[in-house]
Amino acid sequence: MTEPVISFAAVSRCYNGQAVLNAVDWQVAPGQHWVVLGPNGSGKSTLLQIAALRLHPSSGRVTVLDHALGEIDVRGLRRRVGLSSASLAQDLRATLSAAEVVMTALFGALEPWWDSYSAADRTRAQDLLAQLGCGGLAERSFGTLSSGERQRVLLARTLMTDPDLLLLDEPTAGLALGGREELVATLAALAKAPETPPMVLVTHHVEEIPPGFTHGLLLRQGQVVSQGVLGQVLTEEHLGRCFGLDVSLSEKAGRWTAQVRGTA
Repeated sequence: MTEPVISFAAVSRCYNGQAVLNAVDWQVAPGQHWVVLGPNGSGKSTLLQIAALRLHPSSGRVTVLDHALGEIDVRGLRRRVGLSSASLAQDLRATLSAAEVVMTALFGALEPWWDSYSAADRTRAQDLLAQLGCGGLAERSFGTLSSGERQRVLLARTLMTDPDLLLLDEPTAGLALGGREELVATLAALAKAPETPPMVLVTHHVEEIPPGFTHGLLLRQGQVVSQGVLGQVLTEEHLGRCFGLDVSLSEKAGRWTAQVRGTA
């Protein structure tokens, strides 16, 4: 039996005595691409930060890439986990070129000042940008890019270290419709590529789920509402319980749409 890429067993995380995650059991197997959905405060980002080896649980057992959190030095393991979030764009110097932003992943840094990059590194960065449809942006300053272009550059950055796991924390946050659709299409293409490692995407909206994602996890107030194969998890009943709303849900060609009943 193939070992899971991520395994949570009765994982809880508390802040100031309040449980943000509460006894979560969850596993991601090789070849799976997960979407994590839930309202604000449901524990989505906390779950992802634990999976990314940036946070420790208050209780429970976490295993990532066959290593138990708390039993190893996570610094080396973090290089095998690609983590991207919309908020990262705010931490990067605007005058860096897109290619430099991508290459900073090699040393887990936000600046290239103290690191040297080889010609092979620069070629790989340019190839990744081209793969994600933004090869022409390699020498452009990061600060001059649109929000959608920045998120694709950050996605290329997560791929720079050839990770064994991709974690994406609300990458479409703040994007206009065009930028969102470009990023969803990029993620759909990645999901179809056999060489892409397992992905976990955190979002608030079913409309942002790319075709090709296979599984879903619904959270509410730190607890699991439903999890499993995406088509079985995304039902009107489960989504309504997750968001505390009476919703209608439809799917067409791998894209999902939800609407609160009575608002049409």
